[in-house]
Amino acid sequence: MKSVCVFCGSSTGIRDSYRENAGLLGKVLTENKITLVYGGGNVGLMGIIADAVIEAGGKTIGVMPKSIAKLELAHNNLTELYLVDTMAERKEMMAKLSDAFIAMPGGFGTLDELSEILTYNQLRICDKPLGLLNVDGYFNGLLNFFDHAVGEGFVRKEHRKNVITADNPAELLNNLEKYQPVHIGKWIEDIKVEAEN
Repeated sequence: MKSVCVFCGSSTGIRDSYRENAGLLGKVLTENKITLVYGGGNVGLMGIIADAVIEAGGKTIGVMPKSIAKLELAHNNLTELYLVDTMAERKEMMAKLSDAFIAMPGGFGTLDELSEILTYNQLRICDKPLGLLNVDGYFNGLLNFFDHAVGEGFVRKEHRKNVITADNPAELLNNLEKYQPVHIGKWIEDIKVEAEN
């Protein structure tokens, strides 16, 4: 992996561990000579991880809609900063620039971004791994929902395995390196058959 896109909060959250792990992830990426791709912000966990990469001498690429950059939320010390017109363009560019994805604690934006990658992996539009850095069990509720969706027949167990988790950056990065895309045949055709019966 040469580049990893990190989805995370534009706020820092209430726990010190969120901030500590953002900084640690930045250092681990740099130690492994991996470029950080992210939303380009200078606030919240986004700013912390970017600062950590910069301080360690690593490469940073930010992608931000022009409307948000106008609010003076863009990080000024990145290696590269791309300004785009829409949030959709932002996600598309981040996906193209990245070999893998990590979601840290965040809100609706983080959930949107990680859900899109999971869906793309399911449809084989994208075969890049996605990991959740589950700091202090932040994603436990979401992981329980995924298990519930499998149990209720809305998510295949094979696709559930696309969600890679760890509670520390080094372990998560190692797990992402081992990722193998799920090959289960023409599952969409199977769904059509089930619907017809």
